[in-house]
Amino acid sequence: MPTDEDDVLTPAGRALVAAGVEHTTHDVTGVTSVEEAAARQGVATDHLIRTIVLRRGEDDYLFVLVPGGSNIAWPKLRAHLGVSRISLPDADEARDATGYERGAITPFGSTTAWPVVADASVPGMGTVAMGSGRRGTSVQLDADAMLTALDADVADLT
Repeated sequence: MPTDEDDVLTPAGRALVAAGVEHTTHDVTGVTSVEEAAARQGVATDHLIRTIVLRRGEDDYLFVLVPGGSNIAWPKLRAHLGVSRISLPDADEARDATGYERGAITPFGSTTAWPVVADASVPGMGTVAMGSGRRGTSVQLDADAMLTALDADVADLT
């Protein structure tokens, strides 16, 4: 089981430490649902922040942060970004763009610091959990500290 000290060995862990974001690492190995992941970490389902990498164009990506159980409202997102088309890259393309495997993607420590857009429900949530950049682990951190460290744009996306 990874420890908080182990996370400084990952790009995400190093980025969190460098940004001064207090966080703890949690083992989520073997969870099979959002509900189980939330229960294992002692947070509400909507406090699990999903990181979705999206492609706006050739070599033009962004991260979208949405609470667990919420779906992106694609027309809202496209309108916010001022684009008519946006797509999900396949697993290989997402790994190439971020340095992370699907299921472990996080904006922290990504190979490229793509823009981050977070749903308007995230600010003020308090403790949230998100991917750590390594399968089977997540990090818990303060939502506002996360948004500040990522210089996230906040908009109604769900």
